[in-house]
Amino acid sequence: MIELLGFISHYIITPYTWVVVIAVIMSWLIGFNVINAYNPVVRTIWQTVTALTDPLLRPIRRMLPNMGGLDLSPLLLLLGCFFIQSVVFPNLAKLFV
Repeated sequence: MIELLGFISHYIITPYTWVVVIAVIMSWLIGFNVINAYNPVVRTIWQTVTALTDPLLRPIRRMLPNMGGLDLSPLLLLLGCFFIQSVVFPNLAKLFV
C-alpha cells in the first residue's frame, strides 16, 4: 500500500501540479497577448491543459466568491495537492506500517 501511495504522489499528483502551473502561466500569456491563442499548436496545448484542470477547478470556482478578474482557484487546488502529498499520504502510510 505504501508503494501505491508513493506512486500516486510522485507520478500522478506531482505532474498534475505542473499542469496547473502551466495552465496559470498560459492564461497569463494569452491574457496579455504574448502568445496567440489562434495558433494551432497553442490552441491544442491550451485545450489539453484546460481539459485536465477544469474538472477540479470548476467546483472550487463555484465555492469561491466573485473577485472580479482574480481567480484564486488554481492556488487553492495547488494547496490541496500539496496538503495531500505532505499530510494525508504520510499519515496513511503510517497506518499501514
